[in-house]
Amino acid sequence: MRDNFKSGFVTLIGRPNVGKSTLMNRLIGQKIAITSNKPQTTRNRIQTVLTTEEGQIVFVDTPGIHKAKNKLGEYMVNIAERSLNEVDVVLWLVEPSTFIGAGEKHIIEQLKKVKTPVILVINKVDMVKKEEVLTFIDAYRKECDFAEIVPVSARRGDNTDELVNVIMKYLPYGPQFYDEDTITDQPERQIVSEIIREKALHSLNEEIPHGIAVAIDQMKMNHKVCHIDATIICERDSHKGIIIGKQGSMLKKIGSTARFEIERLLDCKVNLKLWVKVQKNWRDSDYMMKNFGYREDEM
Repeated sequence: MRDNFKSGFVTLIGRPNVGKSTLMNRLIGQKIAITSNKPQTTRNRIQTVLTTEEGQIVFVDTPGIHKAKNKLGEYMVNIAERSLNEVDVVLWLVEPSTFIGAGEKHIIEQLKKVKTPVILVINKVDMVKKEEVLTFIDAYRKECDFAEIVPVSARRGDNTDELVNVIMKYLPYGPQFYDEDTITDQPERQIVSEIIREKALHSLNEEIPHGIAVAIDQMKMNHKVCHIDATIICERDSHKGIIIGKQGSMLKKIGSTARFEIERLLDCKVNLKLWVKVQKNWRDSDYMMKNFGYREDEM
């Protein structure tokens, strides 16, 4: 191992829907975290790995920091806040605005307690005029002592290379944690269930935003085809009807868009079968939470 190799852990925080998963996917160059225009999409801490000549960055994507409404909400907030002190660099993603609301103030209070260097990343700068960006930087600079402030567009990839350089600056010298070709430590089942959930979120109406989970019942290879049986769990009987759709049309749509992406991920043919099941109030049940992969040691 070269003496000048850097390596460390970086966490992405921010209010729901600021583009954390989109940024991580952009930096890694491959789709790992699910992206959706519905907030609070990411539930588990997803570790992705970026290896360059200079070093290795292990990204830990946390659920968005927000006020918790139920056990799932508390779990997501606890993970997000705890991870701030366990990493080498914190990236705080915000939208381009001079308005710093209650949600941002809540995060600023958390960041002031942290000894880790915090890099403020102003995302979505492609949506505003160039000259406005300086006023956004100025507004945030007055609120907190950031190590660096970097404007980017995760969607277009603007300035993301510069962001990687800035992160490397704050990482310690150290060993390579993962092989060059490793991009995530998420088990395949987990990623497959997240892809199905993403496709459901994209396809469904607003009335079923977070009350769905996906359980992978079976995943096995047979004659170069991966056979996957999965169940979409929802909280109400009325939701079940919406997910299935008229003559199964919605479920078919979710299945075919998910299958296309899973085939790209696994690099093989996929036979995907989906079912829908109602589990009332699963987000407030410790047992159900565990069942869907939210482990107690992460709460």
